[in-house]
Amino acid sequence: MNPQFLMDGLIAGSIIGLGAVGVTLTYSILRFSNFAHGELLSWGAYLALAASGALGYLAPGLTAPIGPFSFGWSLPSGLLLAIVLTGLLALAVDAMLFSSFRRRGSAVIIMVMASFGASLALRSILEFIFTSSPAYFTNALQIAMKLGGGLRATPDQLLMLALAAIAVIVVHLLMTRTDIGRAMRAVSENPALASIAGIDVRRVIRTVWFLGAALACVAGVMSGLLIQIRPYLGHDLLLPLFAAAILGGIGSVPGAMLAGLIIGLCEALAVQLVGAEWRAAVAFVILIAVLLARPRGLFGRAT
Repeated sequence: MNPQFLMDGLIAGSIIGLGAVGVTLTYSILRFSNFAHGELLSWGAYLALAASGALGYLAPGLTAPIGPFSFGWSLPSGLLLAIVLTGLLALAVDAMLFSSFRRRGSAVIIMVMASFGASLALRSILEFIFTSSPAYFTNALQIAMKLGGGLRATPDQLLMLALAAIAVIVVHLLMTRTDIGRAMRAVSENPALASIAGIDVRRVIRTVWFLGAALACVAGVMSGLLIQIRPYLGHDLLLPLFAAAILGGIGSVPGAMLAGLIIGLCEALAVQLVGAEWRAAVAFVILIAVLLARPRGLFGRAT
C-alpha cells in the first residue's frame, strides 16, 4: 500500500475539518442543520478569486509568487477581504430568511427546508455570475517535495495544513478564553437562561454566523487552491462536513477538526483499496455508523 494516502488524507481532512467547525457551531447555537453552509465555501472561494484578480490587476507586482508557493500576495490579501464579504453574506441570509423563522418560533424542519432553498439560490447565483466553468487561483505548477517515509507534498499543501491548524487553535481559544466564547457556550446550553443572565443572544447569533462563514471561506480557498474552484465545490463537500461535525460531537471545535482528519484519511484509504468511485460513500458510511454506535460523537456529551 502506498503511504502517500496518509498525506492526501490529511490534506483533504483539514479542509473538511475546517468547514465542519462552522457546521458544528451553527448547529449548537441555532439548533438546526444549515444545508446552505456548503455554499459559503463556494462563495468564499469565488470572492477570494475576484478580490485577488482585482488586486493583481491594480498592482501586478502582487501576483509574483511568494517564495516556494504558487501564489503572490494578492491571494492572502484577497482572502482577508473574502472572509469579511462571506461573513456579511451569511449575516444577510440570516437577516432575510432565518431570523424571521426564529421570531415566529418555526419548527426545525422549516428551518432545514429553508436552508435547502437558500443553498439552491446561492449556487444558482454563483453559476449566473461566474458560469459553471472551473476556475483557478494560479496556473503555476509545483513539484511535490519528498518528506520521508514515502510521503510527498507541495509547499502549498504544507501551508494549507499549517493554516488549518492555526485556524482551529484560534477558534478554540476564542471559545474557551474570551467573553464572547463563553457567551456562545452559554447560549448553546440554554438560550433562554443565557438571555435572562444578560447575554445578548442576537449578538451571539451574529457572531456565530460570521465566524462559521469565515471558516467556510478559508476552507473554500484551501480547496480551490489545491484543486479547482467550481460552483459545486461546497455542495460536494457538504456530506463530509456534516459527517465530521457529528463524528466530532456537536459543539466541539477540536472534535470537528479531528473527525475531519479521520474522514479524510478514510476517503484516501478507500481510493487505494476499492477505487475512487467509492470515495463519496465513505462519509455516508461513517455518518450512519456514528449515528448507530455513538450519536453524541467523539467529544459530544450525552443529553
